[in-house]
Amino acid sequence: MATNPSRLRVTELDFDDIKDNLKTFLRAQNTFKDYDFEGSGMNILLDTLAYNTHYLAYNANMVANEMFLDSASLRSSTVSHAKMLGYEIRSPRAPKATIGVTLDTTSASKTMSAGTTFTTRIDGIDYQFVTIADTTASNIGQHVVFDELEIYEGTYVTTKYTVNSSDIDQRFLLIDPRADTTTLTVSVQTSSTNTNTDTYTKATDITQLSTESNVYYLQEVENGRFEVYFGDGVVSKALSDNNIVILRYVVTNKTAANGASSFTAPSTIDGVSDISIIVNTIATGGAEAESISSIKLNAPLDYATQGRAVTANDYKTIVGNLFAEAKAVSVFGGEDGSFDTTTGLTSSTPEYGKVFISVRTNSGQNLTTNQKTQLEKDLSTYKVASITPVVIDPVAIYLILNTTFQYDSNATTKSEETLETNVSTTISNYNNSDLKNFNSVFRYSKVTGLIDDTDNSILSNITTVTLAQYLTPDTTVAKGYTLDFSNAFFHPHDGHSNILSSTGFSISGEVEEYFFEEDGNGVLRIYFLSAGKRTIYNGTAGTVDYENGIVTIDPLFISAVSNVDEASSTRIRVTVIPDSNDVVPVRNQVLEIDEVNSTVSGRVDSAATSGTGYTTTTTTSGGVTTTTTTVSTTSSTPSTSAY
Repeated sequence: MATNPSRLRVTELDFDDIKDNLKTFLRAQNTFKDYDFEGSGMNILLDTLAYNTHYLAYNANMVANEMFLDSASLRSSTVSHAKMLGYEIRSPRAPKATIGVTLDTTSASKTMSAGTTFTTRIDGIDYQFVTIADTTASNIGQHVVFDELEIYEGTYVTTKYTVNSSDIDQRFLLIDPRADTTTLTVSVQTSSTNTNTDTYTKATDITQLSTESNVYYLQEVENGRFEVYFGDGVVSKALSDNNIVILRYVVTNKTAANGASSFTAPSTIDGVSDISIIVNTIATGGAEAESISSIKLNAPLDYATQGRAVTANDYKTIVGNLFAEAKAVSVFGGEDGSFDTTTGLTSSTPEYGKVFISVRTNSGQNLTTNQKTQLEKDLSTYKVASITPVVIDPVAIYLILNTTFQYDSNATTKSEETLETNVSTTISNYNNSDLKNFNSVFRYSKVTGLIDDTDNSILSNITTVTLAQYLTPDTTVAKGYTLDFSNAFFHPHDGHSNILSSTGFSISGEVEEYFFEEDGNGVLRIYFLSAGKRTIYNGTAGTVDYENGIVTIDPLFISAVSNVDEASSTRIRVTVIPDSNDVVPVRNQVLEIDEVNSTVSGRVDSAATSGTGYTTTTTTSGGVTTTTTTVSTTSSTPSTSAY
């Protein structure tokens, strides 16, 4: 079908296509004849028309993209769509630490005011931590003790607004975009002459509100700032003229002070200068404001939860919103397993009426006891009846890889050391991209393939896999322990031993350094070295379940732990050889390659160079250099190996 040159093809929006279409259109008329000359005046007009059309088309396309959450690129558009789904954007989070403060005083009680400042230093930089609420403690034994005092990194800010209904542009803003909204308190004073003050709480369920409910609402607005707004007198209480809105919150440096572990008290607290501090939990939880990609992911999921936690995905979404430092969340119901509080292990035995939640943080640290308790408390408002949320620690299973690769030295100019470094980088990249997360499976063939693909000269590799877990013993009492690898151990036949080993430890009342091993028949043993020879100390120290991948240690009084990886340690590393090179985590397990103890070594492949030999000779005569290459072929006879 022929194209009508008098009609423009409006679907082609590239600049060059637009200009060509305009030229095609002009060919169908007789008024303008110089349209097709690059140096003509008409050509300048065509450029202008093409650019203008291209700009308009681009802007229209961008506007259309911003109309949908999936395709929006501007933060303002993304936030607006999320608001329509009832999703609250996560603000920056301040690192929080828990400390105990003791005042040496005979006073009956003392009050620590909100905004009390404690200081710390990280990498030569000073940071301040503040309290966000007035706290009173009573005297106990000539001391006033503030237990489990929560302090937040940042500056404690107070902002006040006087309500003026005639100002249609009036807004109640948290001025700094680094404000942590979890620290926000909102109160409303009647007027400048009437100091009566009401505390407002953040609205969560409008179906439970009346015309007199003292609640506020929160939303992100321009430039990453947050706005507080109030009801209209129908849905929650409305403000009146001359009311004074008081906003108190912490402006934080976000992640900078994560890991702070020591603090200096102010010079005085409520008139007392003799102050001592103990750190209960180091500072954790500092986080950036929620990213656009995170909003796009979580807003629809949060909407799907409808304010309640029923499915595993519901809990994952809600936990991610409640705990900003969560990198990944694992959830399994009691019908899929249970958790033993004594051993700290999960199993496939059902425990109905519970849901188990494990959080892997950005810092890699486990949640503290207080954080677990608070998270369980926060989740209780979302759970359905009769279901109890239980927060448990993730279990790390480490993979120790020993890689030997063969390479063709004639196919690369890189040194063997450079190739080894590149292979190590490949393994590290796989570790960071494919592992360190719940449900991330270690695929042996993928890893070996990535190693081969690291460089064109690499021909093959042999990689062995060993699994490791760390055991932190109680050095004050005899205690039993269980290590659950959840992957079968290599056990071709009874009597096949030496698939389990450990780092050293001491036993109370004994002088030797002891180690774990297994006897090949499912029995765990303890031995020590005497003149370089193994001497069995205890031949029945526990059991080894090869099929299920479980190591059980009978009650043992471990009094000390030997150095691990040439450093002082409180843990014993137990290593086993798996039955399969593919390793699968279950429930709250996380796989991670132990890059410190993994090894990489290269070797020139003899098969690649044994068939053909190259001899290069260089001679110089009369200022002329001549290079001669001689090729020699060597035949080889395959050897016969016996298996």
